[in-house]
Amino acid sequence: MLELRPNCECCDRDLPPEAAAMICSFECTFCADCGGDVLKGTCPNCGGNLVPRPIRPVSAVARHPASTRRVLRPGGCTA
Repeated sequence: MLELRPNCECCDRDLPPEAAAMICSFECTFCADCGGDVLKGTCPNCGGNLVPRPIRPVSAVARHPASTRRVLRPGGCTA
């Protein structure tokens, strides 16, 4: 099951479970702005592609809550 990390690793923007976000196969997580505009769809950690993070329905979040572990790249991300 996806962790649904709570923030963008670049800019630290909060990303609630229903927010548009981008992830790689290792679940590195970025807001749509950083994932698309800054990173151009490529994960800076592993080099893999970024895809839209699935939305977990509210009823499922109640049973399977999102992660509270915040991950932040030192220095953020640059274009």
